[in-house]
Amino acid sequence: MSKIEKPLPSLNYLEPRMRITRILSLVGYLGVIFTLLTYNALFADLHGANPLVIIGTLLVPLLIFMPGIIIGNVRAHAWLCFAINLYFIYGVLVCFQPGRLMYGSLLVGFSVLYFIPAMGYVRWGFQAKRVSEGG
Repeated sequence: MSKIEKPLPSLNYLEPRMRITRILSLVGYLGVIFTLLTYNALFADLHGANPLVIIGTLLVPLLIFMPGIIIGNVRAHAWLCFAINLYFIYGVLVCFQPGRLMYGSLLVGFSVLYFIPAMGYVRWGFQAKRVSEGG
């Protein structure tokens, strides 16, 4: 039994979905960055550590993807879906520490807010590329 290929949706169907999921994933991405930056710059007890080193260590993996995310590169969104899972795990672990529930919850929430729409954006983005190439 051979596999029958499904027809690809039209660009009129894909483009609004891509736009919405890209905006939502950008909000989640910037939310993770803003949460890490704000908490570690203003509220965290770093026990004498240099705040710039801590903030840099936490933000560099996210900032590597920033050019691709800003221009809407589908592959950058796909790769950041892997990296954002580290911040999700970090947020879950932070939730169990006394007095840090809000910080951990924000990290988890923004990570999920990035991940789910970004997966939709990646799917519909690759489909739109195939449709525009005539495939």
